[in-house]
Amino acid sequence: MFLKRLISGIILLAIVTLMNIMGGPVMDVFLLIISLVGLFEFYRMVGVYVRGRGINVFGVIGIGGTVVYFAVGYLLGSATLNDLMLVIVGVIIGMMAAYVFTFPKYDGMMAMKSFFGFVYIPVMLHFIYMTRELPNGEYTVWIIYIASWMCDTSAYCVGMLLGKHKLAPVLSPKKSIEGAIGGVAGSAIIAFLYSVLLVNNKVAGQYVTWILVVICALGAVVSQIGDLAASAFKRDYEIKDYGDLIPGHGGIMDRFDSVIFAAPMIYLLCHFFTRIM
Repeated sequence: MFLKRLISGIILLAIVTLMNIMGGPVMDVFLLIISLVGLFEFYRMVGVYVRGRGINVFGVIGIGGTVVYFAVGYLLGSATLNDLMLVIVGVIIGMMAAYVFTFPKYDGMMAMKSFFGFVYIPVMLHFIYMTRELPNGEYTVWIIYIASWMCDTSAYCVGMLLGKHKLAPVLSPKKSIEGAIGGVAGSAIIAFLYSVLLVNNKVAGQYVTWILVVICALGAVVSQIGDLAASAFKRDYEIKDYGDLIPGHGGIMDRFDSVIFAAPMIYLLCHFFTRIM
């Protein structure tokens, strides 16, 4: 199991590395695929997709909206939040129209779950692309993964060694407050080393390292909320993993649950600090 998890983790890291280095249309297409797979996993969990019956009309609109959202984001650039908001509004109008004209075939909760999945996964993952498109984004985009994946690893190690006080005893009994603090601290330390070794000699500006450390630490806090939220969904629907696409890790959502929350937070913070950096 460990070897399988290690190999699949290396392959995933290689894909993410290629995506981050290339940026542009390569990143847009990779993130679109990741978003569609993650959305499919979510829709399967909540019943928008049912084996043997396929995806219902709300799922079709959610998937179509995802493709349009990434196309608009790429074609019009990352600074078009108003245009992207129009796509989001268009998706909810489309779902409400489907709900009305098929009534009473589907209940309103199905429409709500479908729209939530669209915002929760593709819209939030798209902030990775938007971060990459910011000035110096080829460097700051890595902070998203440091704040999520490195936080998860650091939290696990610190929790195993020092964990005594439960963070969310009912939802995730193995997670501890000490582990959560260790995760944030570990991410901040790695961000510090990353900046000192790779960013400082490439990006001009005062206090770049400390800005990245602060951004990473805040992103790590939010990433842990994302991890717990995904666990809560799995508890609600009584599943162990979202899927089995990544051997040893589960589905796309099992690997990107914390990234989903870290990406928009880090984009907003990077956008705020852009002039300083």
